[in-house]
Amino acid sequence: MSKWIRRGDRVLVIAGNDKGKSGEVLTCSEERVVVQGVNIRKKHMKPTQQTQGGRIVEMEMSIHKSNVSLCDKDGKPLAVRMRVGKKGERDLVFGKGEKETVYRSMKQSTKKE
Repeated sequence: MSKWIRRGDRVLVIAGNDKGKSGEVLTCSEERVVVQGVNIRKKHMKPTQQTQGGRIVEMEMSIHKSNVSLCDKDGKPLAVRMRVGKKGERDLVFGKGEKETVYRSMKQSTKKE
């Protein structure tokens, strides 16, 4: 499921020190994501010409994609799966039974014919 996480998605942290917190994905790389308000660390900055005195900055650090799960606005985790339509379109859907809700459309794969 972690391969479907993109920038702007709302995720829930399922493992680690910040377990249970949720936030929006700010950046996303191959293996890691930065989530707003999660995994806050303090960084000591040296004095520069713009800031004469040094300072301490709090910033979000990245966490591994396997430690997060897609969630809804209330912070409850979603069981997302991929559905392929008749025309080949791919959608991420969640829901139980026959009632499914489309979470997001996936990119179309380019087939060579």
